[in-house]
Amino acid sequence: MAILPFLIPALFFFIVGLVIGSFLNVVILRSIRDESWVTGRSHCDVCGAQIAWYDNVPLLSYLILRGRCRHCKKAISISHPVVEGLTGVLFVWWYAGLFLFFKLTQEPFVVLQPLFWLAVAAILMVIFVTDVLVYVIPDKAVVALSALVVVYQLALMYSGIMQPRDFMWALMGMAVAVLFFFSLWFITRGRGLGLGDVKLIAPLTLLMGWPSAVVGIFSAFIIGAVIGVVSVVAGKKKMKQPIPFGPFLIIGTVISLIWGHDIVSWYLNFLY
Repeated sequence: MAILPFLIPALFFFIVGLVIGSFLNVVILRSIRDESWVTGRSHCDVCGAQIAWYDNVPLLSYLILRGRCRHCKKAISISHPVVEGLTGVLFVWWYAGLFLFFKLTQEPFVVLQPLFWLAVAAILMVIFVTDVLVYVIPDKAVVALSALVVVYQLALMYSGIMQPRDFMWALMGMAVAVLFFFSLWFITRGRGLGLGDVKLIAPLTLLMGWPSAVVGIFSAFIIGAVIGVVSVVAGKKKMKQPIPFGPFLIIGTVISLIWGHDIVSWYLNFLY
């Protein structure tokens, strides 16, 4: 019985996450098709038939329909239940993390901090899935992420939680990272990196801070190289086939946010 006080709210947040995940699917698919996120009814990607409300219940409708459109019987993209399920899990983690990870107690950041990271995670999920599906990083998502990070960090600095020099270091680190990625894009003529990756690295570097961003970027290149080699060896990709790099940047960012400071400290102690 003692676990019920946790499970009942966790179930609530999981359901809320499923609903938000369903909206994120709309954002992802309409970004791919360059359609508005807020107007128009949901429709089948294959036959174009409008989807009734009872066929649009997150996760449950996919299971009932066995992953196929009610009208044309064609397969529904697996990204629908995956994004919905992952967002549900994200919301449960967020609920649990309120007691473990979010440490700011100064008003109003006791509320703003967890909301900020939840919004960041949702935007990164949109970018991650879109890049995996069509090798495109939506400009609107990058702009939204950039604005969110800048406004939040300015609020932290105004409140005295973040030191101005730390913000300036983050800005300089962002400039270096963008210049580095732009150089790679220019030299390889877009074959090594996409222009979307150049844009994405700006808010990610600002989010990670400096020098933790070095850990994130280095991790992204290492993971990307390993996945690329494994894909070629396994016959999933050919040598010159592109691999979306945005997901690796996001994974590297997560590594940096969790362990970046410890890794940098370990490396400096190792040197000296």
